Amino acid sequence: MTDTLQKSVVDTATAHSPGLKRSIGVVGGTLLTLSCVTPASTLFVIVPDLFSSLGTATALCLVIGALLCIPVAFCYSELGTLIPSAGGEYAIVSTLAGRLAGWLAFVMSLLVVMIVPPVIAMGTADYLAPVIHLDPSWTGAGVMLAATLAGLLDLRANAWITGIFLVLEVVAAGVVALLGFTHSHRAVSSLGSLQVAGGHAHVNPVTAMMVLSGLAIALFATQGFSTAVYLSEELENPRRNVARTVLATLAISSVVILVPVVAITLGAGDLKALTSGDISSMVIAWSNSGVGTFVSLCVALAIINAGIVMVIQNSRVLFASARDKAWPSPVNKALAKLGRFGSPWVATLVVGVPGAFLCFVNLDTLYGVTGVAVTGLYLLVAVAALLARRGAHGGKQAWRMPLWPVMPVLLIAVLLYILVEQDPTYLWWTGGITAVATLYWAFYLRPRRETRWLVSLPEDVQEEAVA
Repeated sequence: MTDTLQKSVVDTATAHSPGLKRSIGVVGGTLLTLSCVTPASTLFVIVPDLFSSLGTATALCLVIGALLCIPVAFCYSELGTLIPSAGGEYAIVSTLAGRLAGWLAFVMSLLVVMIVPPVIAMGTADYLAPVIHLDPSWTGAGVMLAATLAGLLDLRANAWITGIFLVLEVVAAGVVALLGFTHSHRAVSSLGSLQVAGGHAHVNPVTAMMVLSGLAIALFATQGFSTAVYLSEELENPRRNVARTVLATLAISSVVILVPVVAITLGAGDLKALTSGDISSMVIAWSNSGVGTFVSLCVALAIINAGIVMVIQNSRVLFASARDKAWPSPVNKALAKLGRFGSPWVATLVVGVPGAFLCFVNLDTLYGVTGVAVTGLYLLVAVAALLARRGAHGGKQAWRMPLWPVMPVLLIAVLLYILVEQDPTYLWWTGGITAVATLYWAFYLRPRRETRWLVSLPEDVQEEAVA
């Protein structure tokens, strides 16, 4: 919306507020974004659920999920270069589809950013078990606090920290792939069929419903590439580097996840071992306990790595919402504060500390809600992509996706189908939260439209828009 952009440019409070520093390039941005995808933790934590339900068809489902992520990545690449803001989806949707739609995008993203990190952090204890047995809740809380402390540092320093961890997890995935391929027990043709463990293993053709049952998990496996948009205010030359970071992350993460999945499928000693999803046991069977321990520790580091990047990403969302005056003045002032390292330290604490407490809460239902929220968020982004080339936005310099508008239209259709197939309980919870958010918009934000929810862009992008 042009009016929104003009208001943000002339708003003096926003214009003089401190901004994030552009300090990282494509390599640093890709390392941070890949760390949010966490290929190794995806392989060891998320993929086993697919093995248990789809067996040898897991790789096929992940391929379909990765292909579906291509139009999503195209949308993020174009919109992230057009509107490079730490607000991510909500800044994009607000600017292109209206302030109410942007507010709902923010609420959905807030659900995800507050719940997903502690859920993942609690998985650390399982992979530290070969060395020490710890309580999952206390371990998860410790990971969240450590990630919060790391999030207070300079972003360039975090790029190095997460980069080192990322190398270790990629090495672990490579070890698993090598062992699986060198202990192959079945033909490559088995990847296109569903084998069920039983008294007599038999092969069934993969149906659309089987693929759909695992597609939501498959989408989640590589969805972290959107982190590049949240980091766009700190990327050098965002008009070029956001798209490069998004697409590079999707390509690399897909390979790092898919190759070991194929190797595990071919190398599993029997169907029961494969559908159990116990990858660590398979690694030990292929090698020895020492290698299994090494792989497990690398996965634990991958989860910690993901916690650091998620805290960094999520604090930027809260920072941007305060800068855009989404809250009462005292809250906005606090969340917009930058520390000595240039990071939004209050926003970082607000994300990380409650996340530590959430590790002691049963998050099964809330985790289901985040699945619905992610689907709804992608849906709003796809709608924004349809509107990205109208009016003044069509003439701006930005990376442009191929096959527009076919890509976003197909994406909208698929996401709507996935959305209606979700558990009704999660749909009701998400709908209720959305209704409360709409009431906040109607009774607080909308009556104060001149002073609240003024979605802004970084100063260098504002100057380019005015010019």
